[in-house]
Amino acid sequence: MKVKGVRDSRMFDTKAEAQAWAAKRETEMRSIESGMGSKTHTVGDVLDKYQKDVSPKKRGSRWEILRLELIGRKEIEGKPFRDIRLIDLKPHHITAWRDAREREVAGASVSREMSLLSHALKVARDEWGLLLTDPMKTVSRPPDSPPRERRITDAEAGLIVQSLGFREGLPVELPVQRVAVAFLFAIETAMRSGEILGLTSLTVDKVAKVAHLPLTKNGGARDVPLSSRAIELLELLPAVEAGEPLFNLSDKSRDALFRKGRDRSGLKNLTFHDTRHEAITRLAKKLQPLALARMTGHTDLNELMTYYNESATDIAAILG
Repeated sequence: MKVKGVRDSRMFDTKAEAQAWAAKRETEMRSIESGMGSKTHTVGDVLDKYQKDVSPKKRGSRWEILRLELIGRKEIEGKPFRDIRLIDLKPHHITAWRDAREREVAGASVSREMSLLSHALKVARDEWGLLLTDPMKTVSRPPDSPPRERRITDAEAGLIVQSLGFREGLPVELPVQRVAVAFLFAIETAMRSGEILGLTSLTVDKVAKVAHLPLTKNGGARDVPLSSRAIELLELLPAVEAGEPLFNLSDKSRDALFRKGRDRSGLKNLTFHDTRHEAITRLAKKLQPLALARMTGHTDLNELMTYYNESATDIAAILG
């Protein structure tokens, strides 16, 4: 079909389906031609279609689906953001949504949600033909929050694992105890939670002391060298079938159990993900930047240089 010089087509099994689609699509295309976006579609329609057609193809789809639902529910000007028609969507709606979210979460979280929303609207414009312009083009992002630099002392680590029911030398049987082992393993290796929970007997070579990560956050594979302490921690875990996850935990259960243990310990302002910063800080005292980057998966050495902050006195002691 063709409307005012714009063509669109799709294959259907029956003539009736094709005629119904053509009638609906012609209405959409004429409404878009007369305004900035579809009169018959809302922001919610875009979010739902993106969640159904795009998110499942991406890593982190579970996070995206939750965020897309949250984005749509936020009330703007007395009604849910998802109910705004695309033809009415303007930058000031995005700005109002951004400001409302900034009152609830950190700027970095809002910025990530804006990136997700921006891509959904871009797909709606470029691939689905539901928008003519980019309503987010002139909307600024919140400033980046300062990076977390929370250190974890040995005493704090001891309190955490104790609150999780872990005791050195005793059997690890309960899920909460496996969380404690994962926490200590993270501090030892600088691996992320998802990377740790994905380890299996087939991806860990205890003899060579290497953990193979077939797919990391950066999109590629990585081999992580394991210290003797890391191997010792893995040996504490109950045996699993070949190819099954060594920790036998989902990220959701790991998060819930860790939070409960942390709260019981009385520690404040501490997350499981703080283990990565702590681990890299410790490893920087042992490894040169290139070796550390290979272990942690950093592709930009400049991101690691903040961990190399020895004073002139420290360097003089090294020189002898």
